[in-house]
Amino acid sequence: MTTPSNAEQRFEEIYRSTRRDVLAFLVRRVAQPADAADLLAEVYLIVWRRLDVVPPDDEARLWLFGVARRVLANHHRDGRRRERFTEDLAAALVDATRASAPADASVVHNDRVRDVRRAIEALNPVDREVLTLFAWDHLSAAEISAVTGATPGAMRVRLHRARERVRAALAKGGRPYPELSTT
Repeated sequence: MTTPSNAEQRFEEIYRSTRRDVLAFLVRRVAQPADAADLLAEVYLIVWRRLDVVPPDDEARLWLFGVARRVLANHHRDGRRRERFTEDLAAALVDATRASAPADASVVHNDRVRDVRRAIEALNPVDREVLTLFAWDHLSAAEISAVTGATPGAMRVRLHRARERVRAALAKGGRPYPELSTT
């Protein structure tokens, strides 16, 4: 077993000797460099947690590539899941719009779906979660507060602000979307 000071020293040695190679491996396999940096942090978190099983010397580098490969696979899998979720949410918002819109306005263009999708993706994760719980799962602000542990009042405010941010993003694109009302 590694003592705390030895563990820190070993971790630092592994990090210094492998971080550039692992980062390069990740950068070549993701769309955004920031994603690679996040994944690198995740790889080294795993190293820290499993330091006792990291092989010695040069074998550690190969072991790290295996870890990075699995972290990357999870990242891509999560990305596909997020994409499907966003597409489903955009379609649900469009369907909700159709249900409340006059018959002659029932034709929804792909541009509109893309605009809504981009606006939702641009939200911070907390706002996105609140809005999707509301729009996709049909939860009330009180129900969302029970799910998230926040107060109902805070959820109403957060939901209102998330809707306003989506509406502002859509209006900024030149197309107002009055159906995203806050009532």
